Amino acid sequence: MDINNRVKRLRELMKAKRITAYIVPTSDPHQSEYLADYYKGRAWISGFTGSAGTVVITQDDANLWTDGRYFIQAENQLQGSEYKLFKMGVPGVPNYIEWLKDNLEAGASIGFDGKVFSQSDVERLEEEFEGKDVEFEDEYDLIGEIWEDRPGLPQGEAFIHELKYTGITTREKIAGLRSYMEDEGLDYYLIASLDDIAWLYNIRGRDIECNPVIISYALISMEKAYLFVDQTKINKTVEKFLNENEVLVHPYEGIVDYLKEIESGSIVGLEKTRINRWIYKAIPDGCGIIDETNYTTILKARKNETEIENQRNAYIKDGVALTKFLYWLDTNIGKIEITELSAAEKLLDFRKEQELFIEPSFDTISAYGPNAAMAHYKATEDSYAVLEGKGFYLVDSGGQYLDGTTDITRTIALGSLTEEEKRDYTLTLKGHIKLISAKFLEGTTGYQLDILCRYPLWKEGIDFKHGTGHGIGYFLNVHEGPHRIASVPNDVDLEKGMVVSIEPGVYKAGKHGIRIENIVVVDEDRETEFGQFMRFEVLSYVPIDLEAIDVDLLTVDEKEWLNNYHKAVYEKLSPYLNEEEKMWLKVKTRSI
Repeated sequence: MDINNRVKRLRELMKAKRITAYIVPTSDPHQSEYLADYYKGRAWISGFTGSAGTVVITQDDANLWTDGRYFIQAENQLQGSEYKLFKMGVPGVPNYIEWLKDNLEAGASIGFDGKVFSQSDVERLEEEFEGKDVEFEDEYDLIGEIWEDRPGLPQGEAFIHELKYTGITTREKIAGLRSYMEDEGLDYYLIASLDDIAWLYNIRGRDIECNPVIISYALISMEKAYLFVDQTKINKTVEKFLNENEVLVHPYEGIVDYLKEIESGSIVGLEKTRINRWIYKAIPDGCGIIDETNYTTILKARKNETEIENQRNAYIKDGVALTKFLYWLDTNIGKIEITELSAAEKLLDFRKEQELFIEPSFDTISAYGPNAAMAHYKATEDSYAVLEGKGFYLVDSGGQYLDGTTDITRTIALGSLTEEEKRDYTLTLKGHIKLISAKFLEGTTGYQLDILCRYPLWKEGIDFKHGTGHGIGYFLNVHEGPHRIASVPNDVDLEKGMVVSIEPGVYKAGKHGIRIENIVVVDEDRETEFGQFMRFEVLSYVPIDLEAIDVDLLTVDEKEWLNNYHKAVYEKLSPYLNEEEKMWLKVKTRSI
């Protein structure tokens, strides 16, 4: 069934159920960024496979909204269908709610699946349509009714993340949450975000590719802690571990029955952006709701010393894998056929050689030439490029290790470059160095620091349409809040122990894409009469391509930073390389 026929079948179902407009978000019941195949309904109905987007279908229109990371990809994937692309963030382009307000008449009905729609999004819809003659239908999984070959729900077993990796026991984490609940006057804490649950209970799973989480809900009171999960995923070892930590296991969808029995007048803490409409409606009307960022998210973001030390080790292993890959690429380009797909597979092979490696932390972005201009490009068996001995190759990849989650991007010159390519690469590097070497006062946010990274590019009239940095989990999701570095306002301070990426880029459609990414952890610098100053400690060590740099554009300080970084790269990685690789790395990390 092609995309237009899928839309046609959906419209027939909408007409039968008297739904004027149907919204399909990119989400699951836990508002996860990455989804199990079962929940990829937006991709199925639209053909657009990017990780972010919203579809709105009416009897006359099929619309997709996505952000700047995916404009080029969406344009390509929507070709041949009736879908219209709305580019989020572009001046004059309405968001999907504004479009609905402009295009729906009185008496309209808006439908969506409340199990995958967040409570915050429902409330935003209700607020925007307040006083208008519009009804909401939140119990219709229309995609599920027409998706005949829908994949099944994942069935992998949970496993324990041991204390030698976590540094804090499950009991201690629950006690910390309860202490916060007591201080804030909360009777219950409801958690649906999978990374928070995995962190709190020190368990992991394989329910979502590249994300070691288990599909579940958690409910914590001052006396009891519950895990609602498909019980076939809990083997005897994990069951014993949870029992020892006084965590009670109940069926996954049993969460609704438990919520309905909460005593009227109870105060429940939760995060509406990460709670779906279905379970939120089960909370009795007499309960008070405290909507806030999950306290577990804040605790999880502040990595303890055990986690940081393990993460350092994971990045050394990951750096070894990347360096071996770059050596292989450099010595084989032009001798054998290398495609975007085979390069990604070869990199995965090198990661698999590393101790405690589990799986990639996201789908590798392996992009040659103009393909790299799509910030989140993904090569497929039907569409990929062959690498040639010229231009840029961009590889953004990461690994899940028992002792950490990694993410790193390098852009490599495969041969001759144009002046424009070298200039854009050097400007990207200048922005990277400007931010990664920053010193900043305690209490500073990533929003305040973002300009440091963009300024060298802005001076030349260049910008990039993605965030400068995202938090990174610890053997958890590669994208983690609440902190980030971005031009979008964010009031979360960068605190000691927070791990974050620094990844500026330049993307020119039809030409090239460049991104340089390293991972850092926030640490204390020095304290003066003006307060405590902070700095970034680099965690990731992989050579930055010297052949792509226009050295004349670098300042003395920038050269010094790069030389010091490359000295550390060689010292940390060379003990794990063979003699040929060491010689190669010595050249690639030479002083300039």
